[in-house]
Amino acid sequence: QVQLVESGGGLVQAGGSLRLSCAASGSIFVINAMGWYRQAPGKQRELVAAITRGGTTNYADSVKGRFTISRDNGRNTVYLQMNSLEPEDTGVYYCRAGATIVLLPSDYWGRGTQVTVSS
Repeated sequence: QVQLVESGGGLVQAGGSLRLSCAASGSIFVINAMGWYRQAPGKQRELVAAITRGGTTNYADSVKGRFTISRDNGRNTVYLQMNSLEPEDTGVYYCRAGATIVLLPSDYWGRGTQVTVSS
């Protein structure tokens, strides 16, 4: 069992910045990859960014150059620095932890944190 605790969401104007954090606890030995997905109103959940324990990253094209994912393996925590936020970035951001960079049914998910970007 893995528990994910997210923080950092909020309301910000376009062009602003937010930093999301996700701390994992429990059976953390099973975690080799963590990342962020978001769900916008009326849209499917989509990958924002992911990172492996070794540092390999994957970003959605829409956030490249604006968002940066990083991790502290010692703290089992992943961060998402979001700069130059746009209204299209609005949504619920979910932290994900799993055995690989590829999504699996056994993956763990946080409860989500709301990010709202106003124009």
